[in-house]
Amino acid sequence: MKPRTTIPIVPDRSRDISQPLEKLSADERLKAGSDQLRGTIAESLMDRITGAVAESDAKLMKFHGIYQQDDRDLRAERRHQKLEPAYQFMVRVRMPGGVCTAAQWLKLDELARAHGGDSLRITTRGTIQFHWILKHALRSTLQGLHEVLLDTIAACGDDARGVVCSVNPGLSGLHRQVHALARQASDHVIPRMRAYHEIWYGEARIAGSEPEEPFYGNTYLPRKFKIGFVIPPCNDIDVYAQDLGFIAIVKDGKLLGFNVAIGGGMGNTDRDATTWPRLADVIGFAAPEQVIAVCDAVMGVQRDHGDRKNRAHARFKYTIDDHGLDWIKAEIERRLGYALKPPRRYAFTTNGDAPGWQRDEEGRWHVTLLIPAGRVTNSADAPWLDGLRAIARVHRGTLRLTTNQNLVISGIEPDDRPAIERLLESHGLLKWQKAGALRRSAIACVALPTCGLAMAESERYLPALLDRLEPLLDRYGLAQAPITLRISGCPNGCSRPYIAEIALTGRAIGRYNLYLGGGFHGERLARLYLENAPEDSIVAALDEVLGHYAADRQPDEHLGDFVVRAGYVTPVRDGPDFNTPNERRAERADLESVPAG
Repeated sequence: MKPRTTIPIVPDRSRDISQPLEKLSADERLKAGSDQLRGTIAESLMDRITGAVAESDAKLMKFHGIYQQDDRDLRAERRHQKLEPAYQFMVRVRMPGGVCTAAQWLKLDELARAHGGDSLRITTRGTIQFHWILKHALRSTLQGLHEVLLDTIAACGDDARGVVCSVNPGLSGLHRQVHALARQASDHVIPRMRAYHEIWYGEARIAGSEPEEPFYGNTYLPRKFKIGFVIPPCNDIDVYAQDLGFIAIVKDGKLLGFNVAIGGGMGNTDRDATTWPRLADVIGFAAPEQVIAVCDAVMGVQRDHGDRKNRAHARFKYTIDDHGLDWIKAEIERRLGYALKPPRRYAFTTNGDAPGWQRDEEGRWHVTLLIPAGRVTNSADAPWLDGLRAIARVHRGTLRLTTNQNLVISGIEPDDRPAIERLLESHGLLKWQKAGALRRSAIACVALPTCGLAMAESERYLPALLDRLEPLLDRYGLAQAPITLRISGCPNGCSRPYIAEIALTGRAIGRYNLYLGGGFHGERLARLYLENAPEDSIVAALDEVLGHYAADRQPDEHLGDFVVRAGYVTPVRDGPDFNTPNERRAERADLESVPAG
């Protein structure tokens, strides 16, 4: 790892080291006393009596990129048999910008077959996570990743998570330049994590006079922190959902710098008016050479002023809303030692991945594969795992994972394209390109059976939901209309539902909140339309909305804009307004109840 660049940040850790620990949350006290995230993880891994680790170690292991989970499909049966839950672990890889070499993919495939239930999952942050890994296989999994220069540091935890970047930087020198900055930022902002090297690689502990974490200290950040780089006109990473977003400003093919956006975040708790999703605000412009300094200054503000007493209120978005955007911007600029320049003009026209073949300026080919919910396995639909392994064995370029859960086989030499095409066809990996627009763009989180937070199905439910919705789209001539659909098994929003035109978040098995009216380019939050509704009620509501949209939409009008204009939902002005009741829907209901004449 590269040493952290010295940045002129003025320490002000008023919510960290200067407050008595007993006044901080339990998680803050755990971090402070964890010996820089070592805890008793090594001892927990040696305990063969249980498939779990100690509760405190399970929390600390998130910083190591590992979540303890259990098979929730088996919970009731195992409880009846007086057995502990079927514990297993999710391991998330740090993969800046989603770029993966063919050799790295082959190692991911090998580890998935050996320890991960013959399955890989492309996440909504453009990386890979394994499920079903048992405790005794954790070390060998992480050491296997290390063999191909991959790790899982800060893929989870209260730190700067894996940095995302607009898809396919191989398409041009511009994309390569932005991806290089994304990788540099990722390597810079992650914790130093000596504990990681000691526990998982068996390295000896080295005594030193310098602090192990000169930036993070011993309590790290109050909550997770997400960074992303986007290249207009495609908002494929949903930059307004990032804690810190860099929006590339380009003129005549040259990167001039980035508009800086701060304060995005999707988490929310149903019926809790003190929580809300939030879109990032653009606060200024920075040159490419200022990116690292901006990362440190923005993260430093959150480190020092984020809420360390109430974990549900600890994301950067709440820090901004508590202190005010003007104060936060001024504090960032104070730490930088200079003012950000005014933002430059930019525009987004799309937010998805373009399926199929593209050729870059150097004559190489790239093919984007649409992978349902990002699940790479050998299923009845297609042998994704086998097919991608066969391609990686002959591919001389890279594979790139997108935040829309798809995969790009990138940098294909012209002479190699026929062989790649034959492998794609023989494994049936191109049939999803011909699906309807809604199915091609839909995103779902994992949810059941592995996620401990899930309240309802998501990934496993998505195909059935699409089977109900696609006949409506066909009936109204909307099969190829671009519409964003996101489904999440709980309100936490890993699938970024609150900026979708149609979104479902789980409330209980078979019941969801239905949200409408998000911006097609991720520029507007959606509004709650139906609460705790079963599938039939959701489909009936969407039948009404889609029929009206097909009949009365304006040229090039997106569904999210239409439902606002037509009065189905009121536009969400800001984060706190997200929890305001849908006044327009109430007005419509009142009008519909008045007898005709």
